[in-house]
This record gives sequence, structure tokens and C-alpha cells, in this order.
Amino acid sequence: MQTVQQPPTRRSRRGGRGDRRRLSFVGVLGDLLVTAGVVVLLFVVWQLWIGDAIIGAQFKDEASNLTDEWANSAPAAPAPSVTPTPGTTGPATAEPPALDQPGDGEVFGVLRVPRLGADWQFKLAGGVSASVTLDPIGLGHYPDTSMPGQVGNFAIAGHRGSHGAPFADLPSLRVGDAVVVETEGGWYTYRFRNLEYVRPDGVEVLLPFPQAPQIEATDRVITMTTCSPRYGFSERAIAYGVFESFTPRTDAGPPVSLTSGAA
Repeated sequence: MQTVQQPPTRRSRRGGRGDRRRLSFVGVLGDLLVTAGVVVLLFVVWQLWIGDAIIGAQFKDEASNLTDEWANSAPAAPAPSVTPTPGTTGPATAEPPALDQPGDGEVFGVLRVPRLGADWQFKLAGGVSASVTLDPIGLGHYPDTSMPGQVGNFAIAGHRGSHGAPFADLPSLRVGDAVVVETEGGWYTYRFRNLEYVRPDGVEVLLPFPQAPQIEATDRVITMTTCSPRYGFSERAIAYGVFESFTPRTDAGPPVSLTSGAA
């Protein structure tokens, strides 16, 4: 037997429209959440990869322009004093000139590491604050640590996962790789020795003799610090190098470490 359907009442008709409105609202809300998720994902991609590539290329161009400026304005250099380099068995090299401690954000050099690419070069400035030095310039020098080529610890810092990420590939260095600091007066060549990971509060790496407060510094070392992992902050990656030589800026040009610097 078939039953006869009752005509919809006014209440049931109103209930149907309400359900449709609720479903429509849920659908619109879902679309908005999906759109917001896509926007956030695109921002992350930009921040972590595309933005770093663009800013890094800009920083490299600025460093290249600075080195060109130094090369074009370099006066005829007097014959440098020549002394054996402590801790080496190679030929005597020019005694490194002493540089003054830079002011916060004051550019004094360009760091070049052939292992990281022929065009890898970033400006070096005083201080390690993000707002003044690391974000707008590239690499920073820890105040009151030694300057390039001087006895003690020349300590610098750089981002690994933002603002150009100059130290993104710092852990890929190999023993013997050249780490060259170019200044207006010449080139300071260090050779990479080892890498370690420390806690964020491991400030002993900045001591004149890293990690050994009881030992008086007699060597000339470079310490490069950055965050680890690349997009985290739980550790610090620390790369050490030992000073090899200073090459004054003369007609002879840059040192061979810049062209054969990858061990």
C-alpha cells in the first residue's frame, strides 16, 4: 500500500532553508581556510627558498662591487715586512696588518669561500645583531674578538636559513678548504680544520683559544658560527680554521687560495 505524502508544513520548509544556509556557511569557511593554508605555504616557500636566493644574490653583488672598488682604488703598495707564519712550514709570508675594531654595522671586509661557489662572497661588518648587521649586510664580527690575521680568535656569525642564508652550507666544508677574508689592504687566508655542534649558550667558542679558558692564545684562528639545524635554533654549528698567510693588495693580484681554495 502506498502512503500519501503530507504536504510540507511551514516549519519544515523554514528548516530546510536553515540547513542550506548552514551548509553554505560551512562551505565558505572551508574555502577560506584552504585559501589561508595555501597563502601560508607560499609564504613559507618564499621565506625559506626563493627569498633567500634573491637576497643572497643581492648580497653577493654588493660584495663584488666592494671588492671591485678596492681593486680599482688600490695605491701602489710598499714592500711589506716578511716574517715566518707561526705554525706553518711553508714559505715566509707578509706580516698581517692590524685592523681596528669596527663599529656596529661598519663594513670592513668580504668573506670568500671557494668551496661554497666561485661567486660566494658576503660583506663582513662589525657586530652580530640581526637588525643592524646580519639581516641587512650578511656577516658580522663578534665585538672584542680578534681581527683578521691577529693572534687569537677572529669570530664571525651569519644566518643559515634566512636573510640570504650566507652560512646555509657551512657544514659542507672539508679539511684544508680556504676561507679568505678580503679587506682594502689585502687577503687573509685561513684553512678550515673542523666542525662541531654546541648548545646555543656555548659562548666558550668565542674565547681567544676556543673552548679552553685556561690556555693562552698563541695561534691565529677563525671561528664561524651559525644556527643548526638550518631552519631551527636548538644548536649552533661552529666551523674553525687556522691562519695560513696574508697577501697584500699589489699588482700581483689575489692569492692562489681563491682559485684553488677547495681542498
